[in-house]
Parts: sequence; structure tokens; C-alpha cells
Amino acid sequence: MMRIHVDKLASVTRNLRLGRTLTLSPEILLEEGSVLACRVKGEKSTYNQLEDPHGRMSTLHDGDILVGALGHRNALQGYEGVMPKALKPGDTVNLLNMGGVIGQCLSHNPDVGKPFDLEVLGQVLVFPEFQSRAGQPAHIRMGALKGTGLSAHCPVVYVAGTCMNAGKTAAACAVIRQLSRAGYRVGACKLTGVSLMRDALAMRDYGAEVALDFTDAGIVCTDAGSAAGVSRIIFSELAAHGVDVIVAETGDGIMGEYGVQAILQDPDLKALSGTFILCANDPVGAAGGVANLKAAFGIQADLIAGPATDNRVGERFVATLGLPARNARADADALGKFVLGLVEPKITAKV
Repeated sequence: MMRIHVDKLASVTRNLRLGRTLTLSPEILLEEGSVLACRVKGEKSTYNQLEDPHGRMSTLHDGDILVGALGHRNALQGYEGVMPKALKPGDTVNLLNMGGVIGQCLSHNPDVGKPFDLEVLGQVLVFPEFQSRAGQPAHIRMGALKGTGLSAHCPVVYVAGTCMNAGKTAAACAVIRQLSRAGYRVGACKLTGVSLMRDALAMRDYGAEVALDFTDAGIVCTDAGSAAGVSRIIFSELAAHGVDVIVAETGDGIMGEYGVQAILQDPDLKALSGTFILCANDPVGAAGGVANLKAAFGIQADLIAGPATDNRVGERFVATLGLPARNARADADALGKFVLGLVEPKITAKV
């Protein structure tokens, strides 16, 4: 074991509330969520920041020692990365996202460039028992939300999209603002994706009383096996805070690899739906998304948002689908008020 002082703690480790002086072991716990210390190798001019446990971004530099967690990522507009098959101090891994997810990069989008290389320094240990010298391998499930049952009875506004960067968070924030202004206590969440606090913090900024994501439940990156169960935990936790309504964003797209499909086909989670917003990047995505939701999951979208509605050209196309269009950038109030009108009767019925 050795003691080190680290430069940066990644937001994926927030459940552990780590300090910057840590004890490392050379024996790596090789599983998703295991917390490692690594040294940054080289410099980057793009996608070169790390989010800390408070949500603040800082730029990474050659030689920085950071603490993150092992995981995978499948981002069309970012990195594809997997868990390493073996790992020891001195090995090289990659930084897969700004939240501090560490893995082996297989491919990357040209817009973000190649990922940072990281030299593995060791497994972070925690000492949960007072005055004990027996350290345990740190894992982000330590301090995470617990439970598996679904106790939420709040109506849920689901915000899904055709892909990442389809305007989901902007639409969710527009809805949260109007619900909050109407006097309702709003719980917000991001149910799927790869660990990053940014979207949940934006929801807080727009009026959510509490905002959670899957990492609060001990998950680095969701998939088909974890998404529905994590959603149940998050909804139950939000309901325990006494919220009147929940706004839930599903990260990535309805055809992606983060487990959105598992949520959409879960009968208990579907039953909570008060309104369903589909965000699309273009007309083809809007048409295909509406058709896929109906055919694969029996879900009728209530509203189309996102870049496909950026001007009247897109709005006219959406009208041919028999659906209304609202745009969070051009008129956030109109989007929020439209959804308020749809979901308010279900909120008052609950009360």
C-alpha cells in the first residue's frame, strides 16, 4: 500500500465523499464502479476537462493524478470503450468521459479526438471501520441509494430522444421551470447514460427540488440489465422527497445501448407516464422515432421537440405526423406550458 495526494477527483466517485489524500493498493478490483487513481499522460485541446464531485469542470494536464471509476461507454458522438480484461499498476487505460469513467477505448468520434491515456497507479482503498487498518477496495456503490421496489405514484413526464444531443435536457428544463412556477414540487432525474452530473445540475437550476441520476444509485454506465431497476430506485427516492411530479430524461436514444428500451417496455414504469416527449434531430428521426415508439413499445408520443423543430419547416413536417411541435430554444415557455396543460390533471388527480 502507498499514500498519495491526488490533483482531481471525478464526479463519478461522489458517493464516496473522498478526500485528496488516499491509500492505494496494487491489487485492482476489476469490475465496473471500482475506483482507481491514474496519472494523465499528455495534453489535449478538445474534450480535455474533468467534472468534480460538485459539478465544476477543470482542465486536465499532463501529469495530473485523478481518481475515477472503471466502466464502459457506447457514445456515437463520443467514445466507445470497454472494461479492461486485466489491469495492474503501470498499465495504460483511457478516460472515456468528463465524469471520470475509465476503460479501454475502442473507437472515437473525430469531433472529440482520441481520449486521454492514463497510467494506472492503483486501487483506491477506503477504511469504513474506525481505526481499522484493513482497507476495502473503493466502489461507487458505497454510499449509493438502496432498494429495489417501486413506491412512486407521481405522474412522470418522460423525455426521450433519437440520439444524444437531441435537445432532451433543454426540453426537460423547460418543463421543470413551468411546473415549478405553477407551484408544484418537481423531482427530476436522468435515468440512463454514462456518469456525468451536468444534466441533473441543470435541472436543479431550472427549479427541480431534487435531481438524481443512475450514479446516485451506484451505476457508472447503464445498460439493458440495469436501466429499469435503477429507474425504480430513483423514482422511489424522488417520491420519498414528497414531489408532486417527476421529469425523467433518458440519456442517449431510444435505439441506443444504454438500456432505454428496458424502461420503455417495463409495464410498471410505463404506467407512471403522464406525458411523453420525443426529441429528434431531424424530420427522419422524428418520423422514425414516433413509429418505433408505437410499434415496439405501444407508446404514443405527445409532443415532438429538439432540433427537428428549430423553425417552421420542421414544425410543418411534425404536423404531418399528427403531433404538436415545440422548441426549447425558440420558445421554452410555450413548450413548458403545453406539457403543464397535459400533465396537470394527472397531478391534481393524484392529490
